[in-house]
Amino acid sequence: MKRIFSLSCALWVGLEASAQSGGWKFPCPTNEIARYTAQRVAGPIHVDGRLDEPSWQAATTSPRFVDILTAQPVIHDTRAAVLWDDLYLYVSYRVEEPLVHARFTNHNDFIYQDNDVELFIAGPDAYYEFEINAFNTCYEVFFAWDDSYAKVGLAKQPEFLGAKLVPFNGVGFTNHPRGGRVGNFDHTFPGMKTAVHVDGTVNDDTDRDRGWTVELAFPWANMKWLATDGRALPPKDGDVWRLDFSRFNTYKEAPPANDSGGWFWTRHGVWDSHIPECFVYVTFSSNPVQRSEAPLRQP
Repeated sequence: MKRIFSLSCALWVGLEASAQSGGWKFPCPTNEIARYTAQRVAGPIHVDGRLDEPSWQAATTSPRFVDILTAQPVIHDTRAAVLWDDLYLYVSYRVEEPLVHARFTNHNDFIYQDNDVELFIAGPDAYYEFEINAFNTCYEVFFAWDDSYAKVGLAKQPEFLGAKLVPFNGVGFTNHPRGGRVGNFDHTFPGMKTAVHVDGTVNDDTDRDRGWTVELAFPWANMKWLATDGRALPPKDGDVWRLDFSRFNTYKEAPPANDSGGWFWTRHGVWDSHIPECFVYVTFSSNPVQRSEAPLRQP
C-alpha cells in the first residue's frame, strides 16, 4: 500500500521536473501551485457552519483567493482551511460577501450559476466535485478518466454503470493530455456532512451582511474510488492529496478591474476547474493543531 502511494508521489515530482524542462502541458504555472499542510483536529468538530471550535481557530487558513485567470487580487476575501481525523476530512470556507444572495434550494440544482464555493478532491483515476451555496444547497458530480476507470474497477460499481455516465471534456481546457472522462451527475457522497452559517440576511439588500461560513466533513471510508493507487484511508503522516478550492460569483468587480468572477486558492490560467494537475498539494500531518482561545478570525 505504502509503496504504491509513494510511486504516485514520485509521479507528481516527475511531472514537475518535466515542467521545468519545458514539458508542462497545463495552463497553471507550476511555481504557483499552492502547498498546504493539513493537521489533525484537537477535539471534536460539530458541523454547524460556525467554525467556532478551537481547532478551526488554530488551523492555518489559505491565502486570500485570487482570480482564476490572472491571479490578481479580487474585491472580497475568501479563505479555506483543512483538518482531519481518522473518520473525516474537514474543509471550511470563510466568505466575505456584503450582500449575500442565493437562489437554488434543491440538491444538484445548478449551484455553479449561483454564488457558491466549490471543492474538488482528486485521485489518480477519478475526482469528485462539490459545490454549495448560502442556502446549504449542494451540487455533486463524480468524474472518472476514460483511460483507467474500467481497469481499476469503477465500471463494475452500481453508481458508475455506463447508463449513469455522461461524457465530459472539460470546460475551457478541452484538450486535456489525458483525454476524455465521464461523469455521474446524480452522485451523492455517502455520509458527508455540510452546514452553512450566514452572518447577515440572505437576499435582503436593505442591510449589509458580513458574509457566510461553510463547514464540510467527508468520511474517509467512502473515498475508496479516489484511492485506487492504494493510498491509506485515513491518510498516513506525510501522505499527499490534490484538492481544489474555489468561489464563483454572479457579480464582478466594476471595471477597470479585470474580474472573471471565479476566485481560486491557486489560479488555473484558464476558465476551467477540472484540471487536477492545478489542484493544491495537501500534505496530511499527524500533528494536531495547537488549541487556541483567540477570537475567531474573520475575513
